Amino acid sequence: MKKIISTPNAPAPIGPYNQAVLNGNMLYTSGQIAIDPKTGELFKGSIEEETKLVMENLHAVLQAADMTFENVLKASIFVNDMGQFANINTVYGAYFNDDRAPARETVEVANLPKYVNVEISVIASK
Repeated sequence: MKKIISTPNAPAPIGPYNQAVLNGNMLYTSGQIAIDPKTGELFKGSIEEETKLVMENLHAVLQAADMTFENVLKASIFVNDMGQFANINTVYGAYFNDDRAPARETVEVANLPKYVNVEISVIASK
């Protein structure tokens, strides 16, 4: 059965979607961007700082579903400049154990919501 996952520790949705949906043991998160959940304001800083906030927002959503990054099966990363991939990857990689890291794709796109530099979503399972 579908269960909506929501936490005040991650940004509130800015459209007709939820932070995540749990169906059975499978969790599907919406893409997270660098919005400070405390203020609702878009964060502007280095790509490393932006990526860290995105990952912390994902962490909050995972926690709300009683999961951690260990539960992540697949990640999707969308970037507006593939030239920033190494910087993003360094921060992203700090959240995973290399030998148990999830499947992933990284895609360069023309624009992202609110013109951020990176958006990440994950699929996880208990």
